[in-house]
Amino acid sequence: MILGLFGNDDELVFEIELIGADGLELPVDVILDTGFSGWLAIDEQDLFYL
Repeated sequence: MILGLFGNDDELVFEIELIGADGLELPVDVILDTGFSGWLAIDEQDLFYL
């Protein structure tokens, strides 16, 4: 089961872990987008650490 919450604009927010090639696990909050296009938008700082 995925646990989440509703944000300020009633968007669904939940946490996932991104795992880098070196095994680094980075927990990030994400917003459910029902129009998912197959692309992942990520903060530059999170990308840097992965």
